[in-house]
Amino acid sequence: MEELMPLPRVILQPMVENALLEDLGERGDITSLALIDSDVLTELNIIAREAGVICGLELMYLAFKLIDKNIEINYLVNDGDRVEAKTIIATVSGRAQALLTAERTALNFLTLLSGIATQTRSIVDEIQDFPAQITCTRKTIPNLRAIQKYAVRCGGAINHRMNLSDAILIKDNHIAIVGGISEAIRRAKLIAGHNIPIEVEIDNLNQLEKALFEGIQLVLLDNMDYPTMKQAVKMCQGKARTEASGGITLKTVKDVARTGVDFIAIGALTHSFKSLDIGLDYLSDESNDKTSAVSHWFKFFKK
Repeated sequence: MEELMPLPRVILQPMVENALLEDLGERGDITSLALIDSDVLTELNIIAREAGVICGLELMYLAFKLIDKNIEINYLVNDGDRVEAKTIIATVSGRAQALLTAERTALNFLTLLSGIATQTRSIVDEIQDFPAQITCTRKTIPNLRAIQKYAVRCGGAINHRMNLSDAILIKDNHIAIVGGISEAIRRAKLIAGHNIPIEVEIDNLNQLEKALFEGIQLVLLDNMDYPTMKQAVKMCQGKARTEASGGITLKTVKDVARTGVDFIAIGALTHSFKSLDIGLDYLSDESNDKTSAVSHWFKFFKK
């Protein structure tokens, strides 16, 4: 996998701040404040409880540091790394109150993004013998698009447009409203200039012929059966790149790749995924009386 470009902290910090504010409410973590003295120190392991691809370490870091800047975090893996079950992802140490207050927010980001990265990697691996690239869509959780698309990259896929201003994508409703695919392409070209790419959604080979005649260089083959898709790819050779979409899953992605398409768009990467099971586990140290005092509490109330 290519080296990942991390997201700027200026993008991430407001997300983490809002998540912490939501969790703290009006009175803060009253459980930790009531049960644990403010000077109790401890160390915890962040552990993957199942195999997967890790993503979201910077958000985890911010969740702990925004609660207490003195918390120390030691990473044992990087974003994009595959891990097996029981792998220690990181250790965190500092005031027990602060660690437990930040725990859920840190894990929420980490489990969600690692789940996306893990699912993405499984699909990318499924078509590793084909030249097609897996891409995500704009079907993301509102306000979390940047980090969800980052997780897709951690899983080895690429991003489609980040927002509506990135590119022109002419879809079926646009075509219906303006009265035809040729007219839609003509209007798009009037404002696109040389820097804005144009892609058009194609439902059948008749539409494809018209789009190619208009000089379109990227077509979205939507919900086509495999024989039709294969024929569409053949028609586009030397003229346009092709992208397949429409309910593609891990079970069907290889059949789609066999048609020869350049890209395979899968909305489920960011809208239908299972979070990776990651937990925060206590490190017992009987030599430290204050740390040991937390042990019994943490075993029963760690969630």
